[in-house]
Amino acid sequence: MIDKGKLEQQIISVLKTCFDPEIPVDIWELGLIYEIRIDNDAQVYIKMTLTSPACPVAGSLPSEVKEKVKNIPDVKDVYVDLVWEPRWDKDMMSEEAKLELGFL
Repeated sequence: MIDKGKLEQQIISVLKTCFDPEIPVDIWELGLIYEIRIDNDAQVYIKMTLTSPACPVAGSLPSEVKEKVKNIPDVKDVYVDLVWEPRWDKDMMSEEAKLELGFL
């Protein structure tokens, strides 16, 4: 039986290595990850968005997320769902990200 809590922490650690190229903050701290679900077979569902539909990495960032998470031991498969609702705004960023970008 997999430890979903431990696996989720590993996934979050990996997500913190993915960056929006226009903003020097990782996608987790930016608030671009809306949901992480892990089923009993270690299949991972990630619901995410981008800062805007015109984001230059709209084609590559979801693939990067999928590949990095799929490389975690115990993860069987990954489905990344790129959504535009709710629309991302800077209020979704962590306090750490707001500090780093000078919003606080």
